[in-house]
Amino acid sequence: MEVINTLHNQERNQPIHDLDIISVRKATTKDLTAIYKVACSVGTKTKESYSGFLMDDYRSKPKYYQKFFLERIFELDHFYVAESQSGVLGFLMAYNKDQWLKYNPDWIEDIMWRPDFDMEKTDNFVVIDKTAIMANLTAKGIGSNLYKRLIKDLKEKGIKHIFAETLIDPTPNFASLAFRKKQKYALAGMRYETYMDTLYTDLIYYKAVE
Repeated sequence: MEVINTLHNQERNQPIHDLDIISVRKATTKDLTAIYKVACSVGTKTKESYSGFLMDDYRSKPKYYQKFFLERIFELDHFYVAESQSGVLGFLMAYNKDQWLKYNPDWIEDIMWRPDFDMEKTDNFVVIDKTAIMANLTAKGIGSNLYKRLIKDLKEKGIKHIFAETLIDPTPNFASLAFRKKQKYALAGMRYETYMDTLYTDLIYYKAVE
């Protein structure tokens, strides 16, 4: 799971206007190009701990990753984009329990949970997989707006528990750790995962829907 707060150098100086008018809505197929552009701006071979990053190199397989996002737009109940008159500024992807375990069937068993963690919280939950905000637009409330929309929808569905992962090895994602702290997550456990022949260590964070 990744929190993205970086923008490719060629895009850093592009002016963004109308930030005082930010709206959040469900992602549609018309957003595919914008979502993929944000992913490409941070999903490269270079991983910068203090800027945030995606594990994948999204520019390496354009058709594959565009197909990935397109499928998730259709499948996920909680895939949102934040936008202004300038266009899409960021996005948030979250899976409900059944959706997440479809792709990660052993996820609950693989986690080394804190001894004091209440496992009943894994009965019904969502996992926030990606929260992506353009770097030159951080600290402007965009991420908070995305979270507010997610929380609103979760309350309507009676889902009370949120999980998220943060990578700490081989390259720690300090930007993601800072975001977890800002959102008042609590550490729930840790797990190892092998992805594309690389062993990763993830911290599992928990947040109640309030």
